[in-house]
Formats: sequence, C-alpha cells, structure tokens
Amino acid sequence: MMRIETPWGPWEAAPLDEVVALMRGLAAPWWVAGGYAIELAVGRPYREHEDVDIALLRRDQLAVRRLLHDWDVHAAVVPRTLRPWALEEVLPESAHDIWVREHPEGPWRFQLMLDEADGEEWVYRRDPRIRRPLAGLTVEEDGFHRLAPEVQLLYKAKGRRPKDETDFEKALPLLSDGQRRWLDEALEMEHTTHSWRERLRRDP
Repeated sequence: MMRIETPWGPWEAAPLDEVVALMRGLAAPWWVAGGYAIELAVGRPYREHEDVDIALLRRDQLAVRRLLHDWDVHAAVVPRTLRPWALEEVLPESAHDIWVREHPEGPWRFQLMLDEADGEEWVYRRDPRIRRPLAGLTVEEDGFHRLAPEVQLLYKAKGRRPKDETDFEKALPLLSDGQRRWLDEALEMEHTTHSWRERLRRDP
C-alpha cells in the first residue's frame, strides 16, 4: 500500500482483507465502497489504492463506533477539519466521512462513509431525488457485500479524477442495460451534461 501525507497525519491503508475481517464483527449491514468496489466487480487488480472505504447506514453509526472502541476514530464534521468521535456520540448529519487508525501516533488505516436511508430505500446524499431499494444497493460476493458498480460510479462522477476515469473505463463493459440506464438517469438528475452519459448509451 502507498503512503500518503495529509495535514492530519499520514495515510497507509490497511489491506482490504484485514478491514473486511474486522467489519465481520458488525451485526449491522455494511459494504465495501470506493475504488475497491469497482475492482471487485471487475475481478482483478488494475491500479493502486490510496485508501479503503467501508460504507454503512447512518442509523447504524453507534454500532460501528462500539465495534471500533479500541481504535482512534475521527469524524470530518466541516470541510478540512477532523475531530475525535467519542463513544456513544451521535454525529451530526453534516458528518459522513470517518477516518480510522489503530492509535493516535499511527497512520490512518481506512475510512467509514455514512449513507442515508429512508425506511428501506437508500437516499443519495448529494441529491435526495436519487433513491434505490436497499435490497438492490449492494452485491454479495466472497461472504461480504460491495456497493453496486453503477452506484459507486455515480459517486465518482463528480470528481472526474484520473482514477475515477480509470474505474469508469474498467466497469463500463461489465454494466448491464439496466445498470447503464439507472446510472444515466441518475447522472441526468445530478449532472445533466456529464460526458459519461453518451458512452453509457453508445459503448458496447
């Protein structure tokens, strides 16, 4: 894993299998997100990863905080600011990005992302018009869940970083007609003229 320097200390992501093993202790639903969600869908490694993202529903936040009671856990509550997340503290709705490390002197090891839900529907926090049944949000594989690739690509569509473009290129041939249609419609709502839309409808 690569080492990345940040204003809040270095990142040295834990191996994905170690994070998955840790998260198996959580009774609430969780899933692998980020670049690894796309790589798992592709079925082979094709680029380096700076971090490991694990997502879960905001309503299950206290359960995961209790699981990580021995870890140093910080929440990003406002842009470019981290603060410790205390046990039994319910985070404000503005907090959705959590950084985790073994101890204060060590590097950050993985991230938690808090997702929104309305009953049995997942709600896209950047545009609540975009929704999806929780039952179809993830794919179970190898005994754990990963975020469906079309949903992960929606998150990546905003940044358009080189790694996001790479992930789109790798995932596009694997998307079914239904997955392409869902992503195209979601992009139409959030981004309207996004260049990925034409390729979703055109490329085989």
